[in-house]
Amino acid sequence: MQKEFTSDQHQFRESLTRFMQAKSTPDDVREQMTTEQGYDTKVWQQLCSELGVAGIHIPEQYGGFGFGHIELGIVMEEMGKNLFCGPYLSTSVMSASALIHCASEDAKEALLPDIAMGQSIVTLVMDNLDAPERVGSKIQENSNLITGTANIVVDAAAADSMLVVATSSSGLGLFLVKANDSNVVVTSRESLDPTRKLCEVTFSNASAQKVGDVDLGTLQRVWRDCSVALAHEMIGGAQYLLSSTIEYTKLRVQFGRPIGSFQALKHRCADLLMEVEFARASTYHAARLLDATTTIDGVAETEVYAPHMAKALAADTYSNVARAAVQLRGGIGFTWEDDTHLWFKRAKSSEVFLGTPERHREWMMQLMEGETS
Repeated sequence: MQKEFTSDQHQFRESLTRFMQAKSTPDDVREQMTTEQGYDTKVWQQLCSELGVAGIHIPEQYGGFGFGHIELGIVMEEMGKNLFCGPYLSTSVMSASALIHCASEDAKEALLPDIAMGQSIVTLVMDNLDAPERVGSKIQENSNLITGTANIVVDAAAADSMLVVATSSSGLGLFLVKANDSNVVVTSRESLDPTRKLCEVTFSNASAQKVGDVDLGTLQRVWRDCSVALAHEMIGGAQYLLSSTIEYTKLRVQFGRPIGSFQALKHRCADLLMEVEFARASTYHAARLLDATTTIDGVAETEVYAPHMAKALAADTYSNVARAAVQLRGGIGFTWEDDTHLWFKRAKSSEVFLGTPERHREWMMQLMEGETS
């Protein structure tokens, strides 16, 4: 199993860093978060066409580049550093993962190439984002008609299509619904984090096409893929906040000297650095395990608890660093004019998305106990 990044991966990260620093500045983020769709379509198309990130992890036979979770993690980490506003999590991560794990071959061939090219914006609709075993109770399918409500859906207002996990007579299934269907009502929700657009979606006998079957095992795989990708984004955000906070302590003068020269603040920053490095190591480890997974009789041979450990550790670390970033900036850290609150809000929203750290640790312990027994 790969232990270090290759030279190609380093160059890919450098290209992403340059793009994000040029196209996703704090001023850009503030402008885009006030719009209904929440992102700049021209920047999104440029990102997809020039760097090919939309299909980075999608298999080559479906129009992607055939890389893995390591490369996907690099993209998410750089986006997290710069709070990139775009439908990447909803389309290229969540929807693509659902199609790869749950859809039929015909559906993959029909839907994944447009996602890989950045030409289609698709969002994954689930009626519960706390636990995979609770998905499907509020959305029903009957005779290719979908009825029900999902309270939280990412980027639904900007989506062309929706992949809906719904309960049918044959169990859970994955259904394709057109976003412009007159029987689909999308209501924007006010959320803590304005840089990630959330909506409520209600279906009233909306026309649907079944594209795959879903069971708890495949849904858990989707959950793990998305959790590891989100952990990378949180690590990127935590690293940005830590670096910017350290720079601030070097410039802020109090009692005739930079506050970063005080021993108490040095120790605080050193502790935060160790937290970030531990969370980074756990997240990178989880991505490498997902790429190294082999299956025998449909059972994954890997440490399946690692993604849950990564999500829990990254969430705690991001929140801790975000709180410290506000505190160490003193009064200015609480103001709207300072950009710190943008990352703080992303940290708090990501902390509970796809399950709280406590829930992921519970899953991790259950899986570890199962391996032991």
